[in-house]
Amino acid sequence: MAVHEKIKFIRQLKGWSQEEMAEKLAMSVNGYGSIERGETNVNLSRLEQIAKLFGMELSELVALNEKSVFYMSGSNSTGQINQEHCVINSHAPEDQLFYTQKELEKLQLIIELKDKEIFLKDQENMHLQKIIALLETNVLT
Repeated sequence: MAVHEKIKFIRQLKGWSQEEMAEKLAMSVNGYGSIERGETNVNLSRLEQIAKLFGMELSELVALNEKSVFYMSGSNSTGQINQEHCVINSHAPEDQLFYTQKELEKLQLIIELKDKEIFLKDQENMHLQKIIALLETNVLT
């Protein structure tokens, strides 16, 4: 799959129109359309900008192929929040299983990190509440 095809594919997954993409990239709709049609050689900075809009690294966008697995979360043009997409495209079932397991492991690690962040925020809130209580006690006395 060529880069311009990948860009179109991900844009469609996100539910964005070409007009929305062109606006996000501060370019004309015709200019953006020519990128998706493969009529324009896209420079590196523009590719980085597109990858950033998609919430991925440039290397992920360029390396994306028929055997790729990727996960996207966000809102689309219809205003649906946390719309999620997990795309698995592989010809061999064992490849699908392998990449699905890897994606699951990745998502489990993300959940663990989020849980740790929540725990640390809870701890921070508890300490801040103690500080506030001490300050209030000192102000009243």
